[in-house]
Amino acid sequence: MIFTLLAIFIGLIAAYLAYKAVSVLWQNSWFVGFCRGIFGLTLLALCGLVALTAYDVYSYKQVLQEQVVATINFDKIEDQHYFAVLADKDGKEQRVELRGDQWQLDARIVKWQGYLATFGIKPAFRLERLSGRYYDIEQETTAKRTAYTVHDSLYGIDVWKIFNSNPEWVPVVDAVYGSATYLPMKDGALFEISLSNTGLVARPINDVAREAVAEFN
Repeated sequence: MIFTLLAIFIGLIAAYLAYKAVSVLWQNSWFVGFCRGIFGLTLLALCGLVALTAYDVYSYKQVLQEQVVATINFDKIEDQHYFAVLADKDGKEQRVELRGDQWQLDARIVKWQGYLATFGIKPAFRLERLSGRYYDIEQETTAKRTAYTVHDSLYGIDVWKIFNSNPEWVPVVDAVYGSATYLPMKDGALFEISLSNTGLVARPINDVAREAVAEFN
């Protein structure tokens, strides 16, 4: 909820900047009009930047408790080559091809530190990358690799990346990666991915997936 409210607030700032830009551009005159035009266009550009920031913030969801954030199932194409269907908690599906013996899902996680942590504000997350891996080390270094971005930021406006690369800028925000442990791919296997305050956890939820995990252990 807090990320939705924050996105709405940033969106309102973008709307106000757009209104001011249009107001400036609407007025007449020559040199003054030219200056106003430059200023107005700058405001419009700033408006777009703020709006994209609002969209990026909105793409993160709060972790209220341990919750299932996605499921993934596999259909075999050939040896070490699978169709993977990843469905998030909102029902949005992505169908990709993964090569290898195992899969892993990464997420971006935003944690709060310092005085913000004392208010009980929960972490937030966004699913980031789905990848395959070969069990054999030689294959892992020589065979074809596959990895896919689950969620992208629009036009390079990436708030999480700024916090992750410059943690000293906002010390109360901790932007980190979370990854589910590598688990095996097998025809018909179905897994669920949960997220808690400590990170991602993947679990087999049908017999095929449980047998596949047992074989790799």
